[in-house]
Amino acid sequence: MRKLIGAINMTLDGYCDHTAIIPDDDLHQHYADLLRSAGVTLYGRITYQLMEYWPTVVKNPTGNQATDDFALIMDRIPKIVFSHTLKRVDWESARLAKGSLEEEVAALKQAPDGEKDILVGSRSLIVALLNLNLIDEFQLTIHPVVAGSGLPLFNNISDRTMFKLLHTKTFGSGAITLYYAPVKNGD
Repeated sequence: MRKLIGAINMTLDGYCDHTAIIPDDDLHQHYADLLRSAGVTLYGRITYQLMEYWPTVVKNPTGNQATDDFALIMDRIPKIVFSHTLKRVDWESARLAKGSLEEEVAALKQAPDGEKDILVGSRSLIVALLNLNLIDEFQLTIHPVVAGSGLPLFNNISDRTMFKLLHTKTFGSGAITLYYAPVKNGD
C-alpha cells in the first residue's frame, strides 16, 4: 500500500508561511528528492496556485541548478487539486479531484505494490487528512525564523494525536526536517 506523506515548511513559531523562509540550494534539492520519490502530490487551491510559478522557471531557467532542477521535477509530477472554486486547471500535469479527499486518497493508497508514495503539500489538506487518520508520515521542515503571525499548521485538529520521531535532517541554513509517524492505537 502506498504511504501518504504530509510535507510542509513552517517557521519556529508554527506558521506555514512560504514568504517567511528563504529556500536555498539544499532545500530545493531536498524537496526535489522528495518529489522524485513520489508518484503524485495533492494540493488545495491556494497552494496549487502558488506552485503555478514553477512552469515559468521551466520556460525561463534561473541558471541556478538546484532551483531549475526542482522546477522540472515539480512540473512533471502528477498533481491532484482539491478545490470548490476552480473549474479547471491549466497545468498539464494537474487535474481537479473527482471525488472527496477521503475517496481520492483511498483509491490512491490502493494502487498496486511498487507504486510511489503520495505527497500532500497543502496545510488545509494536511489538517483534513490528519483528522481522517490517513497520514502515514509527516516531514515538517522547521526554519529558524519567527513569523509572528500567519496560518498555524495544527489548528482545527479534532483529536489528540501522538507522533513517533523517525529521524531528522539538518540543513546548513539551520532548518531541520523532522520525520514523524502518527502513533496508531497499539503502537
